[in-house]
This record gives sequence, C-alpha cells and structure tokens, in this order.
Amino acid sequence: MSVPDYMQCAEDHQTLLVVVQPVGIVSEENFFRIYKRISSVSQISVRDSQRVLYIRYRHHYPPDNSEWGDFQTHRKVVGLITITDCLAARDWPQTFEKFHVQKEIYGSTLYDSRLFVFGLQGEVTEQPRTDVAFYPNYEDCETVEKRVEDFIESLFIVLESKRLDRATDKSGDKIPLLCVPFEKKDFVGLDTDSRHYKKRCQGRMRKHVGDLCLQAGMLHDSLVHYHMSVELLRSVNDFLWLGAALEGLCSASVISHYPGGTGGKTGSRRLQGGPLPAEAANRHRPGAQEVLIDPGALTTNGINADTSAEIGRAKNCLSPEDIIDKYKEAISYYSKYKNAGVIELEACVKAVRVLAIQKRSMEASEFLQNAVYINLRQLSEEEKIQRYSILSELYELIGFRRKSAFFKRVAAMQCVAPSIAEPGWRACYKLLLETLPGYSLSLDPKDFSKGTHRGWAAVQLRLLHELVYASRRMGNPALSVRHLSFLLQTMLDFLSDQEKKDVTQSLENYTSKCPGTMEPLTLPDGLTLPPVPFTKLPIVRHVKLLNLPASLRPQRMKSLLGQSVSAKSPFIYSPIIAHSRAEERGKKIDFQWVQGDVCEVQLMVYNPMPFELRVENMGLLTSGVEFESLPAALSLPAESGLYPVTLVGVPQTTGTITISGYHTTVFGVCSDCLLDSLPGVKTSGSTVEVIPALPRLQISTSLPRSAHSLQPACGGDETSTNVTVQLYNGETQQLAIKLENIGMQPLETLEVTSRVLTTKEKLYGEFLSWKLEDTLAQFPLQPGQTAAFTVTIKVKLDFSCQDNVLQDLSDDGISISGFPLSSPFRQVVRPRADSKPVHPPESSKTGDFSHVKKLEAILNFKYSGGLGHVEGYYRSLSLGLHVEVEPSVFLTRVSTLPATSTRQCHLLLDVFNSTEHELTVSARHNGELILHASECQRMAIQVDKFNFESLPESPGEKGQFGNPRQLEEERQEARGLEINSKLDIRWTIPSLKRHGEASVEGLRSQLVLEHLQLAPLQWDVLVDGQPCDREAATACSVGDPVRLEVRLTNRSPHSVGPFALTVVPYQDHQNGVHNYNLCDLVSFVGSSTFHLEAVQPSGQSACLGALLFLYSGDFYLHIRFHEDSASKELPPSWFCLPSVHLSALEARA
Repeated sequence: MSVPDYMQCAEDHQTLLVVVQPVGIVSEENFFRIYKRISSVSQISVRDSQRVLYIRYRHHYPPDNSEWGDFQTHRKVVGLITITDCLAARDWPQTFEKFHVQKEIYGSTLYDSRLFVFGLQGEVTEQPRTDVAFYPNYEDCETVEKRVEDFIESLFIVLESKRLDRATDKSGDKIPLLCVPFEKKDFVGLDTDSRHYKKRCQGRMRKHVGDLCLQAGMLHDSLVHYHMSVELLRSVNDFLWLGAALEGLCSASVISHYPGGTGGKTGSRRLQGGPLPAEAANRHRPGAQEVLIDPGALTTNGINADTSAEIGRAKNCLSPEDIIDKYKEAISYYSKYKNAGVIELEACVKAVRVLAIQKRSMEASEFLQNAVYINLRQLSEEEKIQRYSILSELYELIGFRRKSAFFKRVAAMQCVAPSIAEPGWRACYKLLLETLPGYSLSLDPKDFSKGTHRGWAAVQLRLLHELVYASRRMGNPALSVRHLSFLLQTMLDFLSDQEKKDVTQSLENYTSKCPGTMEPLTLPDGLTLPPVPFTKLPIVRHVKLLNLPASLRPQRMKSLLGQSVSAKSPFIYSPIIAHSRAEERGKKIDFQWVQGDVCEVQLMVYNPMPFELRVENMGLLTSGVEFESLPAALSLPAESGLYPVTLVGVPQTTGTITISGYHTTVFGVCSDCLLDSLPGVKTSGSTVEVIPALPRLQISTSLPRSAHSLQPACGGDETSTNVTVQLYNGETQQLAIKLENIGMQPLETLEVTSRVLTTKEKLYGEFLSWKLEDTLAQFPLQPGQTAAFTVTIKVKLDFSCQDNVLQDLSDDGISISGFPLSSPFRQVVRPRADSKPVHPPESSKTGDFSHVKKLEAILNFKYSGGLGHVEGYYRSLSLGLHVEVEPSVFLTRVSTLPATSTRQCHLLLDVFNSTEHELTVSARHNGELILHASECQRMAIQVDKFNFESLPESPGEKGQFGNPRQLEEERQEARGLEINSKLDIRWTIPSLKRHGEASVEGLRSQLVLEHLQLAPLQWDVLVDGQPCDREAATACSVGDPVRLEVRLTNRSPHSVGPFALTVVPYQDHQNGVHNYNLCDLVSFVGSSTFHLEAVQPSGQSACLGALLFLYSGDFYLHIRFHEDSASKELPPSWFCLPSVHLSALEARA
C-alpha cells in the first residue's frame, strides 16, 4: 500500500468501504449532487437485529490499497456504485459494458455493485434489474436513498455470510494463511505442517474474524477475537499481524469508550443515525462485556466459534490508558517493516486523535513526531502538501498552534517548490493565511492596537513578507498593498531604519499601480481582509477642537438663555440619567460652530520614520452633520517632535457634529483613522453643536492700523482690528467705518456700544459718539453690500496740567480794587522730545508738558441676521481704538475780578501753548489771542455769573443711598460743564489746520466757583423803574423827584430779614477823593433809610423812596446795611448791591 489515508480514525475499522465513481462523461456538479445524497446514507440498522452498519464512501480510492483488505478489512472495497448519463437506448450496451469494466478493477473484493443511470427512458428501463436503477433526470430521483439502503443490506448479507463462514471453519489444517502483498514471496517453501505455521494461520484468521465482527456491528465479539489473536500471534512472533490485532483491539475499545467518535465526522453520523439503546451493545451477547480468553477454547485444528464458555474470567475492553499503550506497541511492530510505513503512519494519526479527546497533548505530540520521520516511498509534491497539511491539522487538534502553523507554512512553501512546473501560488497563499493564528497574527490591525505585542516579531515579519510576495505572484496587487500596509502599521516598532526605507519604497511601487483603499477585500473563499489605516504615520498624540475666532463666535441673546434649559425631566436631579449626562458633558464642548463657516481642529503629530514623511490629503472625518472637509498636505521632518497640524472644514447643515477621526494618504495608501482606535490620544472633547448660519461683518476704517493690539486682560474683549489716531487735547475727529457683509446671510440687526478701558486720565465730555439711524436705514445688508458708519472721537482731558500747579488763589488774585499786573505763572520751557535732562530743575517738576497720553477704547458691533437670528444668536465684532493725545494748551492759573455789574465778573486764565506751533485761542464774545510755541499769556473773559442752584439734579442725587462724596463730585462736574459751555474756549493751529476746544472743567477751585456764582440774595435797584446795574449813568432831571426802589429776591432755602438800609449819595472826583457832604445838592423825599421785612424762600420784597437833585452833576449812591443781628448771621457776599450812577441834568425849557 503506497497511498496513506490521513483522514483515518479508529472508528473507520467498523465501516464498510464503498466507492462511488462516474462512468463515462458526467458533469462534476451532477456527480457530486448524487454523491452527496448517497453519502448521506452512512449508517443503517440491520433488520431483526440491534446491530448497526456504518458505511465509508470514497469517490477516489487506489486499487492497490484494496489488496491490504485481508490485513484490515476496512481497507477493502466491498461496494461499488457508479453514476452515468445515458440519453439514448443505443448507447445503453456500451454504458453497461463500461460498468462491468469498472467492476473488474475492484472485482476481487466486491460484495455487490450498483449502476445509477440518468436520462434513459423507454423499454430498457422497464426491464427488472437489481443492479441497475434508471432515473429520467437528476431532479426526479427520489428513490436514490432507498436504493442505497437496499444496496447496503445486500452488502450486509454477504458480510454476515463471510463472517459466519470464517468463524465456523472447522477444516483444521486447511485454514488459509492470510498475507499482505509483500509477504507472499516470503512464504514460498515454508513447512505448512509445522505447529508454528498453524498458529500463525489461526492467529491471522482470528484477527480477520475480529475485523468482520467489528464491521458487522458485533463490537464485543470482535474484542474476544482480537484478544485471542493477540495471544496466538504473540506466541509465534508474527509482529506485523500482531500489530494489526493490537490496533484492532484499540479501535474496538475506542468505539466502546467514545461513541461520539474521534474523527468528528464519523461520530456525528453515528449520533444522527438514530439513538442506539444504551444497553444494546451489552445485550448483543449475554455478558459480552465480561468476555474472557480461554486458552482451551483455541483448538489446534480450528477456531471455536462458541465464546459463551469464556464469560466472566477477564475484561476484554481496554482502558483509555491501555489503548494508548497498545497503540505504541502496535506502531513499534509496524516500524519493523519497511513496507508497512503507510500502516504505521495511519496508526499514529489514529492514536493522536484518541489522545486529543483524552486531552493528552504531550503524548500526542510524540506520536506526531514519530509520524514526521516515517519514511515512505518517494512522495509526489501533492502528497507532500497533503502530508504536511494533515500534520498541521493534527497539531492544531492537540493545541500545538505554533507547531501547526510551522507545518502549514511548510505545506505552503511546498506548493511553490522549484520542481513544480506550475507553482500553486493561490494554494500557497491560502495555506499561509491559515498559519497566521499560530504565529499570533491576525488580519485585523485592531488586534495590535491594545496591550503588548504578542508573538515572535521576526517570524511574523517573515510570514507577512511571504504573504506579500505570494499575493503579488497571484497577480493581485491590491492584496499585496493591503498586506504590506498591515506589515508597516503593526510591525513598525520592530523594523530597522533600513527596513523601514525598503518597506516604504516597495509600498510606493505597489501603490503606483494600485492605490491602497479603505474598502474591505473579499477573497474568493469568502475571507474578508479589513482595511489598514495608518494610525502611526504620523502618530497623533492630541486632538483639540478650536473655537471660532473671537469676531466670529456666536453668542446667545440674553432673553433666550433661559429657554435653552432642557425640560425633558420634571426633576432637578435624577440619579438615573446623571451618569450619562456627565459622560455627554465630558465629550461635548461648550462652544458652537456656525453653519457655512470654516472650523478648525488642531492635531499634535510626530513622524516616527527616519526620513521625511509626506502626508497628502489629510482631512477630517465627521458624523451627525454634512461636513465639507478641506484637505491639507504636510511634510514632517525625520523623527520630528510634536508638530501642530490644523485641519479645517465647513459644516453645511446644523445639528450636533462629532469629529470621529481624520483621513490621510501616505505612500499611496488612503487611511481613515478613528479617534476611538488611537491609543494614547488626549482630547478635550469631540462633539460640538453647529448652529444656523450667521452673516459675517467686516469693518475697515479711514485710520491706519495700530502696531500693537489691545491685551485681553485690559478689557476682556478680543479685538479683530486695531486702529490708531493722534489728536491734540480738545480736538475732534470723524472716524469713517465701512461695514461690509462678507458672509452668505443678510445682515439684519446692528447694535453699537463702546467701552473705554481703564485709564488714569480723567475724560471730560463724550469720548465716542455716533448716530446709528442713518446706518440702520441701509439695512438689511445683503451679502457683498456695504454701509457707512461714522464715529465722532472727541478728546477732552484735564487742561490744568498737574494738580500741584493749581494753587489756591490768594486775596490779591481776587482783588476788587486793582488788577494784578504780572502773572504768577513760572514759565516752563517745553523740552525736546529727544532729550531729557538728567537732573531736571525744581521748577520742571510742577508739570511735564511734553507728555503724550494714551487712551484705549473698544467699539463693539453686535450684529445678526438670517437663520441664526431666528434662533436667537448674534455675533460680536470689536474695533480697538488707540488714541495718542498730545497736549495743546494748558490753563495753568485761573482767577476772577468783579465786573461793574453784580451779575457779571471777569474770569482770568493763564493760557500756555505746549505745542511747537503758533496757536490762537478764542472765547465766546472775545477776540483771538495769539500764542507762540511755549508761550504763556493771560486771557480775561467777561462772563455772567451762574446760578448753580438752578442746575437739574443728577440721578445720584435723587437716590436715597447716594455716597455724599460722590454726590458732591457730580455737582462739581455739573458746575464745570456749565461754566465750560458758557465760555466756549477754542484753539486753532493754523499751520496744521487743526482746531479744538479747551475745557475748564478740571479747573474747579472752590474760591473761583464762589465768585462765579450768583449770591442767594439777589438785590436789584431800580431808578424810575429802570434797573441800575451797568457802567452807564442813569439820566434824571434836576428838580424832579427820582423814584428809588430796592428789591430783594430770596433764593436761599431759608427765611432772611428783616433788613435796614441807608442810602448815602456821594461824588467821585476821580482822584481818590469821595465827597459825601451833599446836603445842599441832594435832598431825600422822605427818609434816607429803607426797611425790608423778612423774606421767605423764593419770596420777594421791595422798599421805595425818592431823591431830589438840586443841581446838575454825576452822583453815586452808596447803599449801606445796618449792622444788626439779622445781617451778621449771613455771609458778606450775600449783600452785594449794584452800584448806582446817576447823572442829573438841567431840565430843558
């Protein structure tokens, strides 16, 4: 026997071998369709018996193997079923002749045969025949299984007759000597009458009968015969047949111990063929399990068929441990014979299958190791492949996965051996795939992303390279790219620098013909190769979703903030959903993206390769929202550190978007890398809300951009644009701003606010002002349209220079009798900007007039429109404004002088030109004052006194809890504003064509304010009904009585009076001499003393009198108050009466 059956198992010893073959030309599809139905009848129960027959079908079986049928009957072909196509009756004789030729091949061993004819109809089919079955076609053949069952029953009849014939043979010396093919020549000339020869014949025949009993379903009878055979053959040292008897004993014991079988397939057939009663085997012969060997039962002339006398003396079925021992003994006997190599090999395979069920892997490996070294004849390449494949499967069966993979790989290499004319690369590739689990490899890269690396990297690399080469030789470049990508991704850490270069170069060569994709590859056998994303080329360590720029961030309207609170649950807290909410917060980011706007995600990556890595088409992978990714290309230096990469895209719809990963193209391989599968990646969240589209506002101004931007810490607002302007103190400039809608949504609403950042400088007046109505009239602003917006910048800082310069006025500054002839101002020369004195003089410490002060403000534009406006969102755009304020004029000193009228006074200002240009200063109703650079002059302005009590109350004064200090400060500011509005002081620099105003709001000296304020008691003197409060004399006639009235208006909050006044006339000689002795010139009509009653607040009182001028001339009236208790309680300034100048003229005739 030359061809081993590697699928042999112990239970095959009880089967009848039936060969099913086609006759003539039969399509493979039709043949295997019928073969499958025939092979389904694998076991039948014998009629009127509890025995079961098992059938083993083969569609190909070497006739040489059948010659060993006497040695082991399960190797003998006892049945033949042929299948043929015959469409015409004229072809039938030829077909039937072929059937007979086929029978002759196995004719010496066949018990019976059948011919199944398909397609023939007519008279031929009507002839009754037992060995031929006719069917019209392959579909209409319901009785195939029944025909097979009948055929098996006929086989059983022959088998049973042979068993009985051999078992009851009493011919004594005529027992034939059963031989294997190679023994026939060795027994020529032997003494057939010797006792040794007879025992050999008896032992072999007893063993043969045991085989027949086992096939006939008489398990325990076969055990008795095998035991007897072993004793007989052992006594004559017939080692080959002794090994066969021991193997038969082992097979019967295995069948008894393991009803499910050891080969898997046979056992399953036994179980599905109908449950065998548990006691059936025991009831087959009474006490069959306790069958003993009785040496007396073995006669010298024959075989005693009656074994009932042998019951109860010894147990015949081997224990599981004994089964293996007997297998070892049998194999050792087989090994003595070179021609029994196939038998020895198959016995090793059977023992391994038994040990696999017993889970004795180490002992099984010894049998397999022995099988490896069994030397058979020169095997063909196909037989070598089959041998190594079976060894691999057996090693897999006992759990030796790596050993199994080794032999599987050897089988794969055998498929493409140089001696093969047409190498089987597909078979090689298929076998290589099957070796992967044994080397701790899989085709899924996800298995290599977690935990430590498993397996021997060097062996794995070799195997992956062989897969790449095999797939290339198969003509499947996509498969080569997939395996090479897998090698580079999973084995990167184990590649040397040179190997990395070689692998990537090979990959680029492959992908130039067939680019790598993320599509799963399905092999013809149904195996699917998952995609291999390059998550290590480059390696990503951190992923961060970036907020939109400050000018584009959407903000929720305050009135709608409360509506965003979820109302899904009526409870404030629920422990059921608390955990899921916490997880959602951990992944969702607290800012929003806007539909249609470019959004950014920052990745920190590095290149692990020893050469520059070019990454193409790198973009974002998203879910939840339609997203347009804008791919980027980058080049990373060799073994770079962490390198920031920003990926951008545009969400096209609204909703919740999840950044699930990124895609790249490296070495021609497209990869989709998911964040969940990236080990060690840090992320602050990957989910963000996308709100409806909003317009985009772009602002441009007429001012130059600022070199530096506002610090966020200064004002809390990030400015998108910063402009700068240089102004003189008091100057006003118009800032023209162009508003352009550069988005895709209409701009519908606009709100403008301003905020001055924290500054040490005191600002007077409104710094920034605008009128929004003209701009809003152009709304809604469609995409691409512009609108104009004007902001007025008005700078008014303190014009008093430094506080320590403003000294309180002394009495000579408020002198009524004289005018100060010289200014107390100490002239300070303005130093040059590029030179500063190291030790400045003491006088320069009073003020630095060259100091440029800086003001910073933010203009905030809140705008909205489109669908985002409907949802309650808006955007805020900030314009940073830097104003450098150069000093223009300084009002270094202020004082007052009384005017001729009690309701007026003269305000004296020392004005200093701190610029480098000639400057003119003017006030309301005053001429211009020309000042050269660094020149100081005094300016006198006549002003009406102010009734500060009539100013409207500030909001702080109306409050009940106002700070007194703050209230006083607000009152002072209101007074300064009132004074400044009346003065209207302006400066002009003609050479620069620049002008502005000078404010006295910072010059709030208490003494000056008192002199500028109207007294609470307002006195009016009327002559003939005309008020006298001016320099011009009031004309009157000599000899006519002049009516004199003194009127008092009480503006104080308290009642005043009564008062007594005396009118004293005098003449001024303009030389310092006043003449009060005018009794001959002036006469009073009535008393010269006037009396005023008490006057209530806001009340008025008057007293009347008359004068008579006897001569013409200029006269003055001096009105004196009597010093009584009422007048002493009030300040003297409250009793400021106007001067009365009368001119008495001669009456005209």
